[in-house]
Formats: sequence, structure tokens, C-alpha cells
Amino acid sequence: MDRQRLMKLTLTAMVAAICAVGAVIKIPTPFITTAALDSAPAFLSVVFLSPVLAGVAGAIGHFITALTSGFPFGPLHIIIAVEMFIVVWIFGIMHNKGMHFWKWPVALILNGVVAPLPFYFIISPAFYWTSLTILPLATLINLIIVAVAMPILSKVFVRKAGRLH
Repeated sequence: MDRQRLMKLTLTAMVAAICAVGAVIKIPTPFITTAALDSAPAFLSVVFLSPVLAGVAGAIGHFITALTSGFPFGPLHIIIAVEMFIVVWIFGIMHNKGMHFWKWPVALILNGVVAPLPFYFIISPAFYWTSLTILPLATLINLIIVAVAMPILSKVFVRKAGRLH
């Protein structure tokens, strides 16, 4: 394995480990026990990882949150992890294309409103409407953390000819 691939793999694993730390910091909510600070490191990693690798870290972060919560939705967490991958991946693409304003509301809407939509049909409409009171707030807290840390982290990762892909 060449040095560049090893560095990407190591950074992805480190971000997933930081997601694990965020996974145990729960956002207290009455209905959804998997609301945590697990997605902030994945969103933040778009500064130095490709959108795909950042998305992988986000999916792993969700699985760790589900594990620390006792897997309250069982195998449905696979759907949530895939959704987390897609949301972080889109956020990363928008970040790379310079859409620095629009990436924030898009991430908030995708993760807080669109992602729980399958559960309207799988679980119940009541679950979906209840999650709309909690998930956007949890997503907003994660995105505020990212918005504060991203300018600082961007200065640390000085790019010469490119970035880690």
C-alpha cells in the first residue's frame, strides 16, 4: 500500500474514532435516543478527506451511535447509516465546489427533514412528525460545531497542489 492510500485510510479511521467519541455525547431527547454529536467530525472531515471517505466516516459514526444506544431501530440503522453517508457526501461535494453558503441549509434539510422520511412509511407518520422536532435540532447543533471549527481546521490543512482524495 502506498503512502498516500495509507494516509487516507488512517485519517478516515481517525475521523471514525472521533465520531465514536461524539457518539457517546448524547443530545437529550424524549423519543429518539440516537441523537448525538457523531456527525460533526464527519462533516468537518470534508476539509481534508474526499466526500466519499468523509461519508464512510459518517456512516461508521452512526453505527457507533446506534451501538451505544442499544440499536433501538434494529436493522433500520443500516438505512440511517446509508443516509448519513449520502448527506456527508453531498456536503463534501458542495464544500469542494465552493458552495460555502448553501452546504449548510442543504445538510440541515437533508439530515433533519429528508433522512427520516422513509420511516414515515416504515414505522409510522407519528414517528416521522416526532422526529422532525428532534433531528433538525440535533443536526443544527452538529453543524454549529462544524461551522465554528471548519475555518480553523482549513487553516491547518494548507493545500499545495491538491488535497487527499
